[in-house]
Amino acid sequence: MISMILGRKIGMTQVWDENDNVVPVTVIQAGPCTVSQVKSEATDGYNAVQIGFGDIKAKHVNKPMAGHFAKAGVEPVRFLREVRVASAEEHKVGDVVTVADFADVAKVDVIGTSKGKGFQGRIKRWGQRRGPMTHGSHFQRHPGSIGQCAYPARVLKGVKMAGHMGNERVTVKNLTVVRIDAEQNLILVKGAVPGGKNGLVAIRMA
Repeated sequence: MISMILGRKIGMTQVWDENDNVVPVTVIQAGPCTVSQVKSEATDGYNAVQIGFGDIKAKHVNKPMAGHFAKAGVEPVRFLREVRVASAEEHKVGDVVTVADFADVAKVDVIGTSKGKGFQGRIKRWGQRRGPMTHGSHFQRHPGSIGQCAYPARVLKGVKMAGHMGNERVTVKNLTVVRIDAEQNLILVKGAVPGGKNGLVAIRMA
């Protein structure tokens, strides 16, 4: 069984459960994902399948990928991801993964790319405190000391400083599956999911 499906984050809304409680959910359009390659221990040294998601025009596919899709006999897709499986013999090229396969799954892990926030200071990036803003204080949002005096006479690695924030791979674990709409390929999970709207996410069985 393939334990992961690719999708697109639609946005957030709220639904009511069977006890009339409001539940904040993220709506994800997941799949269908077609298997474009099967890897086995005999040929590649490990068992995995390659699944694809997202429509793309044929003119936007480069020649190596066009040959890859033509060899597999599947339609070109925008995104490809590899998923480990227990046995490669159980899968074949052309199989389709849909949200219906997650009907009996209670918890999922969602993997996405967080929103990029550019270059940020230490207060916003790491939640550090600032200095006093009044009485002639010149230490307000400055970083302050970053090391010792004579020894070790260098800045230690890992000091939390200003820098690029966001735009990195984030995994949110054990999100509850609230609802699945197999007809519209939608899956609703409780809570927030990394990334912006229309961003690519991977949903993995927890």
